[in-house]
Amino acid sequence: MEKLNFVKNGAVRLPPGFRFHPTDEELVVQYLKRKVFACPLPASIIPEVDVCKSDPWDLPGDLDQERYFFSTREAKYPNGNRSNRATGSGYWKATGIDKQIVTSKGNQAVGMKKTLVFYRGKPPHGTRTDWIMHEYRLASTETAACNALLNKNSIQGSVAVPMENWVLCRIFLKKRSTKNEEENMQFDNDNRLSKLRTTKPVFYDFMTKHRTTDLNLAPSSSSGSSGITEVSCNESDDHEESSSCNSFPYFRRKP
Repeated sequence: MEKLNFVKNGAVRLPPGFRFHPTDEELVVQYLKRKVFACPLPASIIPEVDVCKSDPWDLPGDLDQERYFFSTREAKYPNGNRSNRATGSGYWKATGIDKQIVTSKGNQAVGMKKTLVFYRGKPPHGTRTDWIMHEYRLASTETAACNALLNKNSIQGSVAVPMENWVLCRIFLKKRSTKNEEENMQFDNDNRLSKLRTTKPVFYDFMTKHRTTDLNLAPSSSSGSSGITEVSCNESDDHEESSSCNSFPYFRRKP
């Protein structure tokens, strides 16, 4: 079966309708672990890029989407374990604690996820940005197996890159517009409720004979009187009025 390759010029190019949204477990088990052990990948969809050689906005791919890269960690000091994460315009700084990645079946630890934030400028006076990176690495047990395999290859005379240095990076731009939109929506709702509370109801006199087309009348008084009174049939002065009372109540406006 021909291996699928979706990487062109360092960027992912998927067919229309396809999206790449792997879980943390899938990234570690199906991609990073296979990369470390030099096993065939499910698809060539994650390019190899040194993420610290470029600023996050200069990395290949669509800036509005999550981008995934295989990268190697460079030691900051010759005899140290700290990684060098400085770029041309700033640096990546770790935040929070590392999250353990476990399998959905068996609850086995397979990797770790480190969250980093990009800062412009020089440490420790850099300016925080909205660029976020999730760095995935294999768990210590998996790394030990990699070292054993590396030693075996060295004995056989083959040359290989230290496999435990491979990491998988997910880089994206954090969006803050959602919170602002929710605040604006809540503000608009409060204004509508305030207007409803302060608006007084308006009652119109639809029985007025002389002003049938003018409905812009002033609101009624707080006493609730409508200015219309009903005249009983006994008070009528005319026989026609008396007969009309039997069929429909007759109303006379107050003078």
